[in-house]
Amino acid sequence: MAIKQEIVPNQKYMLKVDNLVKHYPIRGGLLRRVVNSVKAVDGVSFFIRHGETFSLVGESGCGKTTLGRTILRLTKATSGKVYFEGEDLFNLDSSEMRQKRCEMQIVFQDPFGSLNPRMTVGDIIGEPLIVHEIVSRNEVQNRVKEILEVVGLSDYHMSRYPHEFSGGQRQRIGIARALALNSKFIVCDEPVSALDVSIQSQILNLLADLQDEFGLTYLFITHDLSVVKHVSDRVAVMYLGKIVEMADKHELYSSPIHPYTQALLSAVPVPNPEAKRNRVVLEGDVPSPLNPPSGCRFHTRCIYATEKCKVEEPIWQEIKPDHFVACHEAENILKGQL
Repeated sequence: MAIKQEIVPNQKYMLKVDNLVKHYPIRGGLLRRVVNSVKAVDGVSFFIRHGETFSLVGESGCGKTTLGRTILRLTKATSGKVYFEGEDLFNLDSSEMRQKRCEMQIVFQDPFGSLNPRMTVGDIIGEPLIVHEIVSRNEVQNRVKEILEVVGLSDYHMSRYPHEFSGGQRQRIGIARALALNSKFIVCDEPVSALDVSIQSQILNLLADLQDEFGLTYLFITHDLSVVKHVSDRVAVMYLGKIVEMADKHELYSSPIHPYTQALLSAVPVPNPEAKRNRVVLEGDVPSPLNPPSGCRFHTRCIYATEKCKVEEPIWQEIKPDHFVACHEAENILKGQL
């Protein structure tokens, strides 16, 4: 069974991302030279504390999934640093990174596409145990049974194939696979977006229970702000490859500062048909990450945009304790002058 992880006192953060960049080159011409690049992640910095759930939210195409995959080195970074418990992941060779992967896992968005349809559940969960030599081959079956029980499945499910399960059960299998190696840190890449609403709550509660039981740390990637409010400790809002605001979830929901955050929160459904709300409607579409706007990337859709916003990129500042924002008008918005 997974072992509850001990937090090392002298390590301030579980994960620290420093100016991470991921650009996808676009080649053209007879010589296939690089003519441009898609700026999927463009200078992102944040930290995740031990045992917390850090949520990353934003519209589709803003770079959330690319960021999560780049952190785990499933995608090679263009530049920047990622420190896991003080160790620079990008300086590890393949052998060292293979050992480190036991501590870092991912739960994918598509619970069916992420499972091999030709393997039984027992083989899917048992494979990483064998590859990383966590237990002997004779003990794999018993270990898989224990892990399945933890995620709410039974031992008779071991002989079945992914197509024989519902979406919620498949996601439980994906979570079980991530737990198999005694991982400390799990990237949850929109783990409930492909599930029915009634099943979403079951998976979210399962993730919360596992976090309490085994001391897990989550990077929770989603576009659903109602889910974020339920599961998060801190939240970062991402727009077009950059993080524009980051704060404790209570602080962010009660006092959003960045205009993009305000617009997102105003669109969250409220279970009261008579409630009056000030909806912020964004004009236009998200610009292309191939040619993002100069200055503040949100200025083309922002109601507060000034000439300065069009030419000068806003600095990342701590506007209030543990509340960070990148906006030229942050002070005025905070004072209620806009």
